[in-house]
Amino acid sequence: MGHEHEHHQSHKEEQNGHDHHDHHKQMATDFKRRFWISLVATIPILVLSHMIQGFLGLGDTLQFEGDLYISFVLSSFVFFYGGWPFLKGLYDELSKKEPGMMTLIGLAITVAYSYSSVVVFGVEGEVFFWELATLVDIMLVGHWIEMRSVMSASRALEELAKLMPGEAHRITDEGETEDVPLEELEVGDQVLIKPGEKVPADGTVIEGGSSVNESLMTGESKPVSKEEGDEVIGGSVNGKGSLKIEVKRTGDDSFLSQVIELVKQAQESKSRTQDLANRAAFWLTLIALGAGALTFFGWTFWSSESFIFALERTVTVMVITCPHALGLAVPLVVAVSTSLAAQNGFLIRNRAAFEQARNIDALVFDKTGTLTKGEFGVTEVLTFSDSYSREELLTLVASVEQNSEHPLAEGMLEATDETYQVEDFDSITGKGIKGKVNGKQVYVVSPGYVEEQNMELPREKYEQLSGEGKTVVFVIIDDELKGAIALGDQIRESSYKAIQKLKNMGIRCMMLTGDNKQTAGFVADELGLDEFFAEVLPDEKADKIKEVQQRGLKVAMTGDGVNDAPALAQADVGIAIGAGSDVAVETADIILTDSDPNDVAAVIQLAKSTYRKMIQNLFWATGYNAFAIPLAGGVLAGYGIILSPAVGAVLMSLSTVIVAVNARFLKIE
Repeated sequence: MGHEHEHHQSHKEEQNGHDHHDHHKQMATDFKRRFWISLVATIPILVLSHMIQGFLGLGDTLQFEGDLYISFVLSSFVFFYGGWPFLKGLYDELSKKEPGMMTLIGLAITVAYSYSSVVVFGVEGEVFFWELATLVDIMLVGHWIEMRSVMSASRALEELAKLMPGEAHRITDEGETEDVPLEELEVGDQVLIKPGEKVPADGTVIEGGSSVNESLMTGESKPVSKEEGDEVIGGSVNGKGSLKIEVKRTGDDSFLSQVIELVKQAQESKSRTQDLANRAAFWLTLIALGAGALTFFGWTFWSSESFIFALERTVTVMVITCPHALGLAVPLVVAVSTSLAAQNGFLIRNRAAFEQARNIDALVFDKTGTLTKGEFGVTEVLTFSDSYSREELLTLVASVEQNSEHPLAEGMLEATDETYQVEDFDSITGKGIKGKVNGKQVYVVSPGYVEEQNMELPREKYEQLSGEGKTVVFVIIDDELKGAIALGDQIRESSYKAIQKLKNMGIRCMMLTGDNKQTAGFVADELGLDEFFAEVLPDEKADKIKEVQQRGLKVAMTGDGVNDAPALAQADVGIAIGAGSDVAVETADIILTDSDPNDVAAVIQLAKSTYRKMIQNLFWATGYNAFAIPLAGGVLAGYGIILSPAVGAVLMSLSTVIVAVNARFLKIE
């Protein structure tokens, strides 16, 4: 993980992660080396095989005295060198009394090698050297692929660690800058970030302005504008401006360290489907051993066939039932789905809960900050005459509001790109503000002020907007009521699509909010929700989740991960959305770094697709045994249909290839 990672992870965590990654890296390298060396030895074994020579129509042109002994020496090398991991695995599994994949592989190559060896030295029969060598090669390359898939998950930690720069430009008390290693930074330090540099720590901008690329941290593809007072995340990349920041979080408290910890938890969390695969492998091993024994004794004692024929059938059964593809079936899909999730800004803390997401019946959203933006903004502009368009009215109002410190002012200023100069600005205590804009006297006032001036208030529209939980201000220009502006928590555009996608999946969509029933009802109607719970206090949210669960529904809860923690914990699947720099929400199973409700639908679609791929792979990894085992055992031998060990190895390897390719086609549909 290198020098840079030391700054934000403890030495113990780093060492553990390093050892974990190095272990898989060494195993992958070992399988790769054994494969290539064994493959080189396999080529002359294939050339010297009498069976292959006959198949190619070469007759006995390549045969010579002693060729069998050369094959024996080369095959012995492949068996002991290339087959060593499987022989060791066989011993380990039998020592623990847990026969599995290694037991089957180890037995298959041992039987093939032992029998072929005694044939070389006098026993009548045929040698299986080329089948042995190709089987070992196939197994080695398969395990090499498996180790690479495991490494791809571990590599995520390494890549995250690389996001941090090596040094920071700390500003001294004298105003000078000094370059210091990241581990020397402390909370409260001031740091200069030059154009194009990585942000060295989480902090707040105290001077300067720039755009910052946070895509690797939050999934937000567009650079985010940063000005005084804005927060920046360590590891993000500064744009063309210079920034001076005050460090707020360092070390294990930093956003990046929390993400790294989440990735580590995701890697270590147990997959229920993996358990299923392991159980299937165990039973398949027992079936293989039983089928092998039945085949051997059946042909030996209850038929007129030779011992050689019985042994050949037994070896073929052992080869064909080798559950190597089963070992890849789930890990490959997990590796691909983890990669897909990370690319889309999904952090999976609990794989079992992620897999459970495919069975969700109801999804309960927190309203503020999840379905809505959680910011006060302009939701509607009304004009009461043709004198001014909505845009003109808003521009005049924003021009007056730019001198105001009222929270409503910010929402109005964000709604327009243009403002004019204001003269004679003044506030009307408790009623609003006024000012002269382009020679016009503009008042932005409360409904009470309008009534005081004996102006006719559009009461029906006003009461409708107020009922939706919105604040309404009226605009008077040159003593005439010209319009009104409604401000409130705006529904996210993406919420509409997200709810529709979820309902198309057959999921009931619900909402929890502390707002009054009128406000909640408006949002629910706008989005087409199936149900909503209003006026719910934070400590009552978990009870509402429990109430829905008691109907027999599998429930997912989606919230901002702060006051929703008890509800997230109570739900079958807890999803924290828009976690941003507060990404380490201990109670959430899945964390979506962006504030997009569409991601909730996407993560459920990914869970469904992942499970579907796992089941497909388990089928491909085991399904062919249904017809392969009887054929390998020689059930149709009376009809001249005999499955040789070579064909058995090809079928087995074909299932492995299908499993690997199928996993790669996983996508969020």
